[in-house]
Amino acid sequence: MSMMSIRTATPRDRDAIRLVEEHAFGQKMEAGLVDALVRDGDAIVELVAEDDGQVVGHILFSRLFVSKGGKNFPAVALAPLAVEPAFHGTGIGGALIREAHLRLKAAGEKLSVVLGEPAYYGRFGYSHERAAKFESEYQGEALQALAWDEAAPETGSLVYASAFGSALAA
Repeated sequence: MSMMSIRTATPRDRDAIRLVEEHAFGQKMEAGLVDALVRDGDAIVELVAEDDGQVVGHILFSRLFVSKGGKNFPAVALAPLAVEPAFHGTGIGGALIREAHLRLKAAGEKLSVVLGEPAYYGRFGYSHERAAKFESEYQGEALQALAWDEAAPETGSLVYASAFGSALAA
């Protein structure tokens, strides 16, 4: 029987993470985004899931700011979440999200934003209703937020790490 574990990503995981991202998304854009976020120092929590010593899942939360009234409120953006296609439906993605959330809350983070499938991310507390009043180039049903603190802003402009603009332009 295999043994799945979740741990903090390390520099030696870079190649394996790149492969998981490419396999999960069928392209290199997300892998490039991950590389840029890590290189630029914008990664806040980055975890991998291992099955018998092989990296089969990856999640990254990067720094995001909610800009309002000349002030920037720190938050995090979940992007990307990737699981090797052979492991889809095994609960690895959910386990990565739950573990990352525990670490983010323990570190004092108050707000997380994701651009993804509402039915999937809704299972973890994300909702479009929570993100609907944010100004964002990604505004729409797929833009969702989760607040762990009542002090988290409900309005303002979402300012993503510069790697997001670079990855989309590539």
